[in-house]
Amino acid sequence: MLERIRKASEALKGVVARTPLVSSSSLGRLYGVETHLKLENLQKTGSFKVRGAYNLISSMSAEEKIRGVITASLGNHAQGVAWAGALLGVKATVVMPETASIIKYTATRGYGAELIFHGGFFDEAYEYAKKLANDKSMTFIPPFDDELVIAGQGTVGLEILEDRPDIDTIVVPVGGGGLIAGIASAVKESGSDIKVVGVEAGASKSCMASLKAGRPVDVERASTIADGIAVKRVGEKTFPLIKKYVDDVVAVSEESIAEAILKLLERKKVVVEGAGAVPVAAAIEGKLPASSKKAAFVISGGNIDVTILDRVLRLGLMKEGRIVKIQTVLRDVPGSLAELTAVIAELKANILQVAHQREAEDVAVGLIRLDVILEVEGPEHAKRVLKALVEKGYGV
Repeated sequence: MLERIRKASEALKGVVARTPLVSSSSLGRLYGVETHLKLENLQKTGSFKVRGAYNLISSMSAEEKIRGVITASLGNHAQGVAWAGALLGVKATVVMPETASIIKYTATRGYGAELIFHGGFFDEAYEYAKKLANDKSMTFIPPFDDELVIAGQGTVGLEILEDRPDIDTIVVPVGGGGLIAGIASAVKESGSDIKVVGVEAGASKSCMASLKAGRPVDVERASTIADGIAVKRVGEKTFPLIKKYVDDVVAVSEESIAEAILKLLERKKVVVEGAGAVPVAAAIEGKLPASSKKAAFVISGGNIDVTILDRVLRLGLMKEGRIVKIQTVLRDVPGSLAELTAVIAELKANILQVAHQREAEDVAVGLIRLDVILEVEGPEHAKRVLKALVEKGYGV
């Protein structure tokens, strides 16, 4: 596979971006490992997917290019195929599930692809795209399960090796397995002893289930912030490479993924989608190898739906204990709310929301129940606020 990856690297030179590998001392201090971020969210179309898509489409025959290409995708691969097709003058058709995010399907359409919506899940869109490819004699571009696609994604690994040969661990998101299979092949077949660790969303552990079974197996569909890696089954071509070259695969929680998105935004001003944040989530949960001293985290994409970003960030703040909700009862008279907020303000907590519940059945006439959402520095600050309120006579 290494020779294919090197050939892909030549084909992609001057076409896709050589993304930066930037260090973060603040994240390194938090997680106890020298931290380097491979920012594929800064790649063309906002994801590493353009590498594999362009590598495959550019290798097609002239006749195949005339017939056009088709694929299925939740979004990032769709944009990669659309972008590569437009660059190479090849008509691209993309089948997306009805649940695809607006930001991803509008971007795909913007790159010139014809969109077809089918099914509620990726697997249904995938099967329909395969059928259309057969019916219309188009070339199907697999999202991950193809040697040329894997080779294209593997160029990420070559760039890391060239930029920081001294690192000891590379942490990679895992969905269908194209990215980690390519990176692990590039690393191990180069003779390096760098550990390669895959990270899945806990809600969709297809790779871990397959490794346990010794073969690719299906897992139940589940909703996750990391929708870009929520696949039902790891690839038939990617799995043997993962089994041979990947040192470990771990899973992370939704709360940790949200916290990772928040941390990357706050500490490095980097906007990432859920799938791109899972490597940092593994560091948050302490799931890197004990031997890790210098780690590269592959931030695979930045195409997060802005309409859910606020909810994700709030979940991350809650995970860190920086948003708390308190409930208390006040006399329904002028000035009572001001007295309460004065106590909160004195301790420099920030009130985000106040809700008066005058009709609450468990509150006596003449009293109101108050729900207050506060922004605090962290759990210790929250405890100080609660203690002060109790000392002032509030039942919190």
